Amino acid sequence: MTSFSQTSKKIRIEYAPFANSDSLRGPGVTVFTRDNMQQVHFAHEGIDMWCDRAVYYEKEDFIEAYSNVVMKQGDTVNMNAKYVEYSGKTQLAFAGGNVILTEPKSTLTTDTLHFDKVKQQAYYNTGGKVVRDSSGTITSRIGRYYMSNKKYQFVNEVVLVNPQYTLNTDRLDFYSENGHAYLYGPSTIVGETSTIYCERGFYDTENDTGYFVKKSRIDYDSRIIEGDSMYFDRKIDFASATNNIKITDTINNSVAKGHYAEVWKAKDSVFITKRALLISVQEKDSLYMHSDTIRVNGPPESRITRAYYNAKLYKSDLSGKADSIHADHKTGLTRLINLARFSSTDAFSGKRNPVLWNMGNQMTGDTIHLIANPKTEQLDSLLVFNDAFVISKDTLGDGYSQTKGQRLIGLFKDNELYNIDVIKNAEVIYFMRDDKNELIGINKSKSASINMQIENNEIVETRFINQVDGDIYPESEFPENARKLRGFVWREEERPKSVEDLFVDDPPLNLPIIKGLGEYIPQEEFFDEELMQRVEDAKPKDAKEDEVSKASRNIPEEAIKKNDSIKSANKLPSKKVLKKEK
Repeated sequence: MTSFSQTSKKIRIEYAPFANSDSLRGPGVTVFTRDNMQQVHFAHEGIDMWCDRAVYYEKEDFIEAYSNVVMKQGDTVNMNAKYVEYSGKTQLAFAGGNVILTEPKSTLTTDTLHFDKVKQQAYYNTGGKVVRDSSGTITSRIGRYYMSNKKYQFVNEVVLVNPQYTLNTDRLDFYSENGHAYLYGPSTIVGETSTIYCERGFYDTENDTGYFVKKSRIDYDSRIIEGDSMYFDRKIDFASATNNIKITDTINNSVAKGHYAEVWKAKDSVFITKRALLISVQEKDSLYMHSDTIRVNGPPESRITRAYYNAKLYKSDLSGKADSIHADHKTGLTRLINLARFSSTDAFSGKRNPVLWNMGNQMTGDTIHLIANPKTEQLDSLLVFNDAFVISKDTLGDGYSQTKGQRLIGLFKDNELYNIDVIKNAEVIYFMRDDKNELIGINKSKSASINMQIENNEIVETRFINQVDGDIYPESEFPENARKLRGFVWREEERPKSVEDLFVDDPPLNLPIIKGLGEYIPQEEFFDEELMQRVEDAKPKDAKEDEVSKASRNIPEEAIKKNDSIKSANKLPSKKVLKKEK
């Protein structure tokens, strides 16, 4: 056995049973070989290395280690390879052939690996793979491992494969201690039930949760969720979004917008608030629904939409307002509801009662049911329960045609109201005109029920069933105080006449400031000026001008050229020690 100690900064040969000088390689070159008991063992500044055979260049304090090479740094980092070079002067190592670097939480495998003990970094640029049990397998073209903070930085063709999903990105920062991954550039996470896209994001690979910003999007089977900031929990199939949200229902052809949303996939549930808006997209005339909060629940074939607190509807030929709106997409039934929490004695209860406008008609009641054909999306019928009241302004005068009763049934054709039946305690006031649109008189009648036929938004025929009382009065003989039925409230100023009108009653919108994630910090050069200076300084002082430093021979050519150009720009003298060894 040969064992001797060099100066404190030189490599120590801890165990070498066979040692032979190799004069063909030059002076001061020794070849060490293992015996049947154990391998050759070297040590240097906290690094231990074992191999079957080694060539040691004493002048340059440089080792070439061959066969079953093991390198260890303390109790945390181990490296195995077929071949390793190590410089005691630069503290740089180069490993080749089935390289495996392990630390407590992960294992890196690659063909070639550079290791800088001074900076505590490992680097590969020929493709590598990192395995972390609870996170999956990460592959990339270029990778860097920072040992001090247990961080990997992957660049170029980055793929993380987990049994539950596959992540693809341009750049990924990954912390092996906690499994946290930071995504930069166009990134996708494809799972069995969802696909996530973002251009900056964070993913916790241990807990299967993520936070995404910048063009964020989550695709479920039938919904697409977009927003400025998004949170995702794979284990419970939950997603939430903040600011400028858009949720597209690809089956029911609807779009929900707002500034805060929650989506529970397993429950087929969507909650959206902060200027919530639901758009039922139709070929010619989409329907818009707005309220403080909107919930959409149920599978695509039988979804239920609930809008509550100051809910409003708008389309070009129909608009409405209620405290709450409930829509069943399967049956086509939409209910406008006044919640029982408001008493009829409330001074504002009249304005809280549901109201529906169709063309020139205003319809109110305690509850309104609007029924549409689910396939054609054309309006079919209308039901108004309790205190039904229909008002339309006389087209040529200042009066109002009015019909009221306990219940109302209306029928639509081409989305226009053409028939109205008012049932029980019916009352009517309407302005009768001849073919020349001249006023004939004003009809005020009471009846058990009334049937009205409407054309072009005007009453063309009225039938009284079990009439109780009624008469036609000349305009001059009909007093002003009798021209409005009891309970008359003209609410035209509340009528939404555009999509923008849906929001006029909303309080000022104050959106939270999203802190987001920091900008990507590009990898600094592994072969930076400081490292390259170490390589230059490693050359023996008595070396010839064109003699090549062994510490430089596995440094990429482009790194050497870049260093030379920097030196030239700084007007530093070149020692020409970084020529590639032939």
